[in-house]
Amino acid sequence: MTTLLVTGYRAHELGIFDSKHQGIPYIKKALMNRLVPLVEEGVDWIITPGQYGVDLWACEVVLALKRQYSGLKLGIITAHAAPEEKWKEEKQNEYRRIVAGADYYAAVSNAPYDGSWQFRARDDLLLRKSDGILLFYDEDAAGGSPKFFKDRALKLHAEGDYGLYLMLAEEIQNIADEESRRGYE
Repeated sequence: MTTLLVTGYRAHELGIFDSKHQGIPYIKKALMNRLVPLVEEGVDWIITPGQYGVDLWACEVVLALKRQYSGLKLGIITAHAAPEEKWKEEKQNEYRRIVAGADYYAAVSNAPYDGSWQFRARDDLLLRKSDGILLFYDEDAAGGSPKFFKDRALKLHAEGDYGLYLMLAEEIQNIADEESRRGYE
């Protein structure tokens, strides 16, 4: 596997409404724990839809990993042009900083948002261009934006050699618990 798609919940689906939320560092640490072994096994491209939440936190992790793994590349493929234009200024600046560090950035549709077809086209492209997926998905949460990716990835995995790696809420909770225990030692 050389190209890994990383995605998951949008920030609001996790109840995260600002970049200073205490859960974000735990999510990033969980992503780091999952990505390092995959990069060491040969993944050299991480691609993501670049939406605000797990996608962008994964991008930040990849940008940090690029200092250690010089061959690692980051691609962001959005559904439509300027997905950040309606976000608050702080989020726009964060997004643009991350995009500036990406090795590849493109939109499936160069038009502004025009309909859900853009998201379906983007998701189809991301799945076609990747050899596997690391997906933050919680079965207990039932649904949310990652459900489509989970269903499609399960089908691809069953049909062939598409890698499927699920990151669960328990992993993040375990990291938070461990960090909390360390704080009391």
